[in-house]
Parts: sequence; structure tokens; C-alpha cells
Amino acid sequence: GEINWDCPCLGGMAHGPCGPQFREAFSCFVFSEKEPKGIDCVEKFKGMQDCFREHPDVYAEEIMDDDEDESNAPDSPDSPSEVQEGTAPSTKTTHNGSPQTQSS
Repeated sequence: GEINWDCPCLGGMAHGPCGPQFREAFSCFVFSEKEPKGIDCVEKFKGMQDCFREHPDVYAEEIMDDDEDESNAPDSPDSPSEVQEGTAPSTKTTHNGSPQTQSS
């Protein structure tokens, strides 16, 4: 199929000063057959982001989103996992079939 560049779902990104870069990167991703999907489009997306940075008056929101994504990267877990806080004691079944709770 074809991409409808006028679709409201694209938020007008296909038009404006970085429209060509957006269309190139987005098309690459949509039609990518590489795994993970779009891995062959990284350079095109970098070009699009560079264009966004060159036009902060138009793309300020997109630039802010990129910066937040980079600062919230899950490189180091700062908080303990919720699973650890609410762990239940393990249960094993005895030979007669009744559950027996073990404390850790």
C-alpha cells in the first residue's frame, strides 16, 4: 500500500521544514524487512532528528521528547522492582498433596 502523508495520525510531520527527512525515515521503517524492524533506517532517523534540532521553533516538542527518552533510558535500575516488594513466600506440595508454605 501507499502511505497517506495527509493522515492526521502523522501529526503534520510529513510537511514542514523536515517533511522530506520525516517521509524518508518513516517510509524506510514502514517498508523495512530487517529485524528488528527498521534497524536499516537508523541513519535516516538520525538525519530527521538533526533537522528537528535545526528548527527548534517548529519542532520544540519533538526535541524535548527525544531528550526525555535519552535521559530516561533504563541503563541502570535506580529503584527496586515492584515484584521484590510484594514477594510471597514460596509454596511447595507435600507428598500427601497438601500445600506447605516455606518462609525465605
